[in-house]
Amino acid sequence: MEGKAKEISPKEVEEYINEKKPCIILDVREDIEVLQGMIEQAKHIPLQSLPSSMDELDPSKEIICICRSGQRSNSAALYLQEQGYTSYNMVGGMLEWEGDIFFK
Repeated sequence: MEGKAKEISPKEVEEYINEKKPCIILDVREDIEVLQGMIEQAKHIPLQSLPSSMDELDPSKEIICICRSGQRSNSAALYLQEQGYTSYNMVGGMLEWEGDIFFK
């Protein structure tokens, strides 16, 4: 998967959360990375598990993909777009996230 997915900024993601917009925040990092903290509202599906976990995603909602820096989430967002989903890559990933972090 090459190319650039539609992008959304971390601030815009915070607005989605605060306004309770109907979306899925999808964290595609590895399990060990999620232990370092994640967005509380996020659903965790590691990138390599995404193709076999599509039934966990609601195609009627926008999906915001997140990883550590924005590379893997770009791949996830492109993949989802190819499958017919409306998806975005959060630019800069968790490195740029300034909102609250939840620890599992």
